[in-house]
Amino acid sequence: MDKPITNYFEPSSSAAWKQKIQFELDGADYNKTLLTETNEGITIKPFYHLDSFEKINIPKTNTDFKTCKSIIVSTEIKNNKEAVKAINNNIKTLKFTVNKPFNTHLLFKNLLNKNIEFYFEFNILQVDFISNLAEVLKEENFYFTFDIIGNLAERGNWHNSLTVDFKTLENLANSNANFYINVNASVYHNAGANAVQEIAYALAHTNEYLTYYGEKIADKLQFNFSIGSNFFFEISKLRAFRYLFNLILAEYNTKATPIINSEASSIYNNNLESTYSSSIIGGSTIFSSNLEIENKDISEIEELKIVATNSNYIESITKQFAEKALNIFKDIEKSGGFLKQLKEGTIQRKIKENANKEHLTTLTTNKTTGLKTLIIPLTPKSLKNEA
Repeated sequence: MDKPITNYFEPSSSAAWKQKIQFELDGADYNKTLLTETNEGITIKPFYHLDSFEKINIPKTNTDFKTCKSIIVSTEIKNNKEAVKAINNNIKTLKFTVNKPFNTHLLFKNLLNKNIEFYFEFNILQVDFISNLAEVLKEENFYFTFDIIGNLAERGNWHNSLTVDFKTLENLANSNANFYINVNASVYHNAGANAVQEIAYALAHTNEYLTYYGEKIADKLQFNFSIGSNFFFEISKLRAFRYLFNLILAEYNTKATPIINSEASSIYNNNLESTYSSSIIGGSTIFSSNLEIENKDISEIEELKIVATNSNYIESITKQFAEKALNIFKDIEKSGGFLKQLKEGTIQRKIKENANKEHLTTLTTNKTTGLKTLIIPLTPKSLKNEA
């Protein structure tokens, strides 16, 4: 065959496609029958054509994709057994979420010197313990992440105060090349935010760090996103965020490739393979789960990413997500910034409104969508030690 099979067919416009569909509907209303409105304000169409939207330039990601076993540190001996089992099942990266100091001897038994990457997400800001832990792991491949704003959003208080927390985080980030500032967007997803809100709040969250520390911390930023069950929306969410993050960094006259750690939302663990694939296609660097999943090889990863760049549907949703999230981000900045809106309860109210809307949709359509639970306790009255 001298030319691709598609060359044997005359090109058709979106108007021609729509006309053909309306004819086939035999009098039924096109909009009511085939268009679906989502909570994000996105209209799902029966087909997508390049003549109806312009693609946006999504920064490319590298092929260095990892899967890791996620463990919340609670009982060291039990957690150690989980980690050892994961290593024996060929898992090469371990993620530990730290909510309190722990016994390093018990947790790391039979874990060190095995060419394992250790990733610690800290919800505490105890400098002595963190420094001692880094010393224990100095011969290992490790990195630590801290998110004082995410802690505020999720728990309603600073660790100490705004001023002390920002200074402590700055000192930590400067003290070790393996210490990173985290933007935990999972907080908003798990609280009930829709995809557009998640992107916008992650950007505004990020901008607070950039405003305080300046462009020098761009390479020190890392991001956490929870991945839900809507395969194409989750791909589009990550791609839209990467695009907008690039735009924001341009305003600071700097560049950086975002490190994105995606994790399966706990309510969607039964769709683990789907969330795993959508995180890869969306451009994640790491996929975390409390369940174990095998790494895909580089060729599979590249094949999956091609899906996104050749899909008009994904491209269209990505563009709409980016436009809507950017508008929300601009509104937040005009209103004084993300921390101000957290303090006033605006962010919490918006998330709750969306969660209630999703719940109502679930009830009226009799469909189970895996409704998220509101977990953000912060109210204007509960904000303590703010300065």
